[in-house]
Amino acid sequence: MSETTSPKTRRRIQVRKSGVHGKGVFALVDIPKGEKLIEYVGEVITWKEAQRRHPWNPEDPNHTFYFHVDEDRVIDAAHGGNASRWINHSCEPNCEADEDDGRVFIKSLRKIRAGEELNYDYGLIIDEPYTKKLKAEYPCWCGSKSCRGTLLAPKRRR
Repeated sequence: MSETTSPKTRRRIQVRKSGVHGKGVFALVDIPKGEKLIEYVGEVITWKEAQRRHPWNPEDPNHTFYFHVDEDRVIDAAHGGNASRWINHSCEPNCEADEDDGRVFIKSLRKIRAGEELNYDYGLIIDEPYTKKLKAEYPCWCGSKSCRGTLLAPKRRR
């Protein structure tokens, strides 16, 4: 899947500077709810290899282009990735990641207006207890009313 709907139509999304964080992906046209926008692609590697490659940027060690597929595999969009790797996190997302047979697609959760930045909830999961220090290592800058302040997914209460 590419960033265009077909060779005869114009591009629907574009990467450019984001007010949230670094680069972002923006809608160039109105996008209806439930639309598959782009596939999250890159080199599919093992988690062991992902840990070996980490950190991608030693100055920002928790910023990666990894996307968890399952317990064995991760997509590393730093290698062979496309515009999907620039979609930022939001605690009030307008998109979601939808896994289908080992492939990950970014899909709109609601109508997205032209000019709006695409985002989804990264929902990062770390197996250790969430401390203030750990949460601060994964800061969220989405600015939404319900911002958690972290990219980490809320822990489920038992």
